[in-house]
Amino acid sequence: MKKTLFAAAFLAMLCGCAKDIPELHVVPAPQSVEMKGGSLDVRGINFNCDPAMDSASAGAVRGFAEELSRLCGRTCTVGEGKGVAFVVDASMAPEAYSVRIGRKDAEVRASGFGGFFYALQTIRQMLPVASGAQCKLPCCEISDAPRFGYRGLMLDCCRHFFSVEEVKKVLDVMSVYKLNRLHWHLSEDQGWRIQIDKYPRLTEVGAWRNGTMVRGDWKSNDGIRYGGFYTKDQIRDVIEYAAARGITIVPEIDLPGHMQAALASYPELGCKGSKPQPYEVWTVWGVSKQVLNVGNEKTMRFLEDVLGEVADLFPGEYIHIGGDECPRDEWKADPQCQAKIRELGLKDSDGVSAEARLQNYVTARMQKFLASKGKKIIGWDEILEGELAPGATVMSWRGTKGGIKAAGMGYDVIMAPTTYCYLDYIQSSDLEHEPFSITHNWATPETVGDAAVTLEKLYGFDPLAEIPEEARGHILGMQCNLWTEYIATPEHLEYMLFPRVLALSEDAWCQPSVKDPERFRRSLESYQLPLLDKMGVNYRKLDK
Repeated sequence: MKKTLFAAAFLAMLCGCAKDIPELHVVPAPQSVEMKGGSLDVRGINFNCDPAMDSASAGAVRGFAEELSRLCGRTCTVGEGKGVAFVVDASMAPEAYSVRIGRKDAEVRASGFGGFFYALQTIRQMLPVASGAQCKLPCCEISDAPRFGYRGLMLDCCRHFFSVEEVKKVLDVMSVYKLNRLHWHLSEDQGWRIQIDKYPRLTEVGAWRNGTMVRGDWKSNDGIRYGGFYTKDQIRDVIEYAAARGITIVPEIDLPGHMQAALASYPELGCKGSKPQPYEVWTVWGVSKQVLNVGNEKTMRFLEDVLGEVADLFPGEYIHIGGDECPRDEWKADPQCQAKIRELGLKDSDGVSAEARLQNYVTARMQKFLASKGKKIIGWDEILEGELAPGATVMSWRGTKGGIKAAGMGYDVIMAPTTYCYLDYIQSSDLEHEPFSITHNWATPETVGDAAVTLEKLYGFDPLAEIPEEARGHILGMQCNLWTEYIATPEHLEYMLFPRVLALSEDAWCQPSVKDPERFRRSLESYQLPLLDKMGVNYRKLDK
C-alpha cells in the first residue's frame, strides 16, 4: 500500500491554528481529558524513546516522526534530549496510555505497543484540520484505555471480492479509530477466497461464479463471470500490514453450511451418498440447502486440512468457524449422516434434533483440532443449539439474546446484533434515495424506520445493557458486520462503512459516561469527516 493515504491524513491534521482552549475532537473520545490552554509547536521537535521500549513501538514513533517531518517541512529527530518523551510504564494495561502536553515538551506513557500506538492516533487527531495551520498540539492531560478488548469489523469478501489495496485502506481507517480486529469472511456459497495448497480446486473452481443475480431478483443473472481470491503471500502481506496498525485478523471459514463453492470444487464431499452432485458456485444470494456431508470421514479430514492451513497462516488466537444458517434437510436423507448419528447415539431431545446435535459434533471436533494448533474458535450464535464444548466464543448476531444466554452459561461473547451492528442495512428510512441494500428486499415504508441502522442508532448501542452484572466479564467486546451481496465497488463499500464505523469505535472504546451524541456529531462535522476527505475515503453525508 502506498504511503500516500497516511500522508494525506496527516496533511489533514496539520492545518489550522489552535485558539485559546479548543474542544478536543478525538474519536473515540478519551476516557479522561483536562485541557490546559496554550499549545506545543511540534515542528522539528525531538522524539525521545525509552531504552526499554519494544521495537514495534519504537518503529511506530520513528514512522510518526518521519511523517511529521515531511508534512511540517522541518526534520523531527529521534534521540536523546527534550521534546516528546515516550516512557515505558509496566503498571499500565496493554492498550492504555497517557499523554501530557505542555508548552515546552510532552510525555507519552504506555506499557507496550498497543498503548503507544493508540497514543499516536490520539496525537494525530489533536493536530488541527483547517487549511493554513501550524503544527501545534493543544496543551492537555489525557488518561485513556478501552472499555472492551475486542473492537472489530467484519468484512465479507466472498459475495463480492475486494482487492488487497482496498482491504488495506479499510485497515488504515480502522487503525485511526482504534479498532483492533478485522474479521475476514473468506468462504461462502458464492465464492471461496483463500488459497489452500492441499485443495487447489477451491480457488481454481470455487473462487469463480458464472454470473450474479441482479439487485433483489432471485431469478436473474447478469451473465458476467465473477470472482477472485487471495494467495497466501497476499494474505501474509495483509497480516503484516494489519499488525503494524495494532490489528489482528480473525479469518472465517464458515462450516458446515455456506459451503456450496467448496462442493462445486470437490463434489464428493456432498450428501446423498458418494455420487457427485451437480454443484456449482452459487449465483444468487440467500442460504443454499446444499451442505457438507459430515457423516463422511473424508469431509471431516477436508475440514481439518483446510483449518490446519488457515491456523498455520494466521498468527492470531482465534479462528472463526461460522456455524450459522446450516440447513439440515440433506442430513436427514443422507445414509452416511444418519449412520454417524446412530454411531454417536444422538437423539431428538429437549427440542433439539439429532441433526442439530450432529452439527454440535462437527463444532466440537473442529474446536478440539484447532486447540491442538493453539487456536480458539469463534462461532455464530447457532453453535449454542444443543451442546457446546467449554472454551468456545459465541458471536451474537440474531439480536442480543444469544449473547445474553451464552454469557450466562459462562461462554465468552462478542456482540454483533443485526439491529445495531449490520452495516449492510439501510442507513436511513429513505428507501428511494439510499443505494439498493438487503433492506430493500423486505422493508416497507412503514417498517423501514425500525429496520434502518442509522448512525444515531448504532451510537446508542451498549453491549452490556441487557447483560446481568455477574456475566458481564464474559462480554469481550463488539463488532459491526458488512455483508456484501449488494456492495460491489470500493466506493459503495466505504459509503456503507463510514461514518458508522466511527460510532462503533466509541461504542467499543468509551465508557458510557464519556459518550455524548452532540459532542460526537460536532467532532464528525468539524474534524472527522474532513479527515476522511483527506484520506480519500468515501462516506455517507450526515443527515441535517
